[in-house]
Amino acid sequence: MARLDVRIGNLQLKNPVMTASGTFGYGTEYSDFIDLGRLGGVFVKGTTLEPRQGNDYPRMAETPSGMLNSVGLQNKGVDYFVEHLYPIIKDYDTHMIVNVSGSTVEDYVACAEKLADLEKMPAIELNISCPNVKEGGMAFGTSCKSAAQVTREVRKVFPKTMIVKLSPNVTDITEIARAVEAEGADAVSLVNTFLGMALDVESRSPKLSTITGGLSGPCIKPIAVRMVWQVYQAVRVPIIGMGGICTWQDAIEFILAGSTAIQVGTFNFVDPEASVKIVEGIDAYLDRHKIASVEDLVGQINYV
Repeated sequence: MARLDVRIGNLQLKNPVMTASGTFGYGTEYSDFIDLGRLGGVFVKGTTLEPRQGNDYPRMAETPSGMLNSVGLQNKGVDYFVEHLYPIIKDYDTHMIVNVSGSTVEDYVACAEKLADLEKMPAIELNISCPNVKEGGMAFGTSCKSAAQVTREVRKVFPKTMIVKLSPNVTDITEIARAVEAEGADAVSLVNTFLGMALDVESRSPKLSTITGGLSGPCIKPIAVRMVWQVYQAVRVPIIGMGGICTWQDAIEFILAGSTAIQVGTFNFVDPEASVKIVEGIDAYLDRHKIASVEDLVGQINYV
């Protein structure tokens, strides 16, 4: 029987399949559909230092083979999470990982510091696609300097596993990956959504209140796989791949490109059981090909 367990920093995952932040709530919303204990981990909704109302509606739009969103990190803040949500999710039989967002370095640090004290919160994921208000709104993840700075400062206060989520809206994603690795990231996750836009031709107006939003879904998968492959050549820390994963075949593609683990995102809205089906599909694939461990597949492309 093949081994499905993988290691990300100090995390030992029972399998490489996890769910992406923003698409799976806090896990509780899906617990009637699947056994969360069958997953390697759950990345919960983006959490900020202060409560956020999010963007005005409309903030979602369907696109061919995907969707645009501009939810705007709506959440009740880290203190509410610690007091009300953590007690509910802390005893799930899987790793619950918080996606941390902010508008300043100080926001990230203060939020991470509060989470570091939670015994059953073994890791965080730094979402550096957020606008840096001190830099005129440019996302932290689009600059090596700012990506390195936020990683370095959070590393000082968060001793557990720190995963940095990379933005694909850059010229060279490998430069950003190297920058956060050098400042103490235990792993990188990629890719986040691509900047996109959609218009209603009858009203001749944008479909999102924010005009532009984040594109996700199957349409981005080939670009995401390419970026994972590039980052795999550039860093030594584990990669968690995501971007349009719907099936076990998609997951295997990401693993072959260099992902140690994967996240299922947008497809959770289509099929709440998708992540569990992907675990089963990977297991069957390994048995069929007589591969002893899923880790033996990471980065193992057969170039012709």
